[in-house]
Amino acid sequence: MHIEITVAFSPSARVVHEIPLCLPLGATVAQALEQSGLQKLFPELDWRLAGVGIWGRKATMDQVLRADDRLEIYRPLRVDPKVARRERFAKQGARTTGLFARQRPGAKTGY
Repeated sequence: MHIEITVAFSPSARVVHEIPLCLPLGATVAQALEQSGLQKLFPELDWRLAGVGIWGRKATMDQVLRADDRLEIYRPLRVDPKVARRERFAKQGARTTGLFARQRPGAKTGY
């Protein structure tokens, strides 16, 4: 008996490579990654160190796959999201973001 899954990898923004696979029942994430051929397409990708997930939820290399799973390989973050948010906030200024953007005329800042 076999299961069909999809392996997805995005090497850059707005570019997604999806590879459909037919694997034996009981196949693991590591086996699927080996059979996907992504190592040949992207030699710089070390999928053993990359984060992986199934339908957006973190997965381990020894996790067993089920039919119609979408196995995703995640790129490492280039910028810490918290740092990026702080930088955006500093650029915009406090008066143009969040709760401070819409206020009653004559109201105090932050109300």
